[in-house]
Amino acid sequence: MHKKLSYFPFATLIVMACSLANAQQPKIPRIGVITAGGAWYATIDGLRDGLRQLGLYEGKQLILEIRDTNGVVKAAEEAAKSLENEGVSLIYTTQTSISIAAKKATTHIPIVFCAGADPVSLRLVESWAKPGGRLTGVYEPGTDLTAKRLENLKEIVPSLHRAVTFYVPNHPVSIESSKLAREAARQMGMQLIERHVLSPEELKTGLWALKIGETDAFFEVSDAMVQVQDQLVIDATTVKRLPTMFNNQNSVTKGGLASYSANRVEVGRLSAKYVQRILEGIKPQDLPVEAVRKMDLVINLKTAKQIGLKIPPNVLARADKVIK
Repeated sequence: MHKKLSYFPFATLIVMACSLANAQQPKIPRIGVITAGGAWYATIDGLRDGLRQLGLYEGKQLILEIRDTNGVVKAAEEAAKSLENEGVSLIYTTQTSISIAAKKATTHIPIVFCAGADPVSLRLVESWAKPGGRLTGVYEPGTDLTAKRLENLKEIVPSLHRAVTFYVPNHPVSIESSKLAREAARQMGMQLIERHVLSPEELKTGLWALKIGETDAFFEVSDAMVQVQDQLVIDATTVKRLPTMFNNQNSVTKGGLASYSANRVEVGRLSAKYVQRILEGIKPQDLPVEAVRKMDLVINLKTAKQIGLKIPPNVLARADKVIK
């Protein structure tokens, strides 16, 4: 008489084999990406491009855990702290205010930053050549170009005498950028009208409250909350027929008049090698900070026509990109 076969041991072996196979598979590194959103998604697109060029494909060799803070610094601090606790391999930040927040909120995790102001002055690193800590990355002179950006706006609108700007008054980057804009306006014999806002709602109210003749143009300083709300600015200033100068090229593509900045896709692409090297085990302190030097003047002729502005021919001739 044959004994009844038991399938339990066989099933147990299958479970054990699967568990062993899973244990032997290498764990895919997770990269915590913190951004203010808006135009900085172009930086993340550039990061993906750069990683692919290095043979690192999302979902295969690494995973990007993206946290969009909508320009709120407190949210950036909370995201950084959470990602560190979750055990991601490193944190990647797309702009200055997020980089400062991530450093403040964490204790040991490596951080690759994209900073629009001098990272030494911001105390993100000890020096360009020897970062000296757990942060390194790419510098693109966004905030440091504030004065040059205002000069470009004056060349685009020669009759410019008063420009309005909106920013959150208690952020280090906003304070520095507004200071640079204030000084540049003074040197050019212009008036900078400064409006403090704490939320998108206050920004919207302030924009639509602008009266005819109160200002000649809108000038964007480096403030993440305001910058991610660029569509609010574009909608209001277009109706009020005000020229605009932005920090991000994407804002001009969306209907702003002009921008003067680095290409954010290129910034992201350049920063990809820092992610690769840190994943390979190199410490941030041994990776010198690199700078992006190519800046682009972008002008939207369609918007100029819509607000009744004629761009001087000499300015158009030196524009790097003209949207028609």
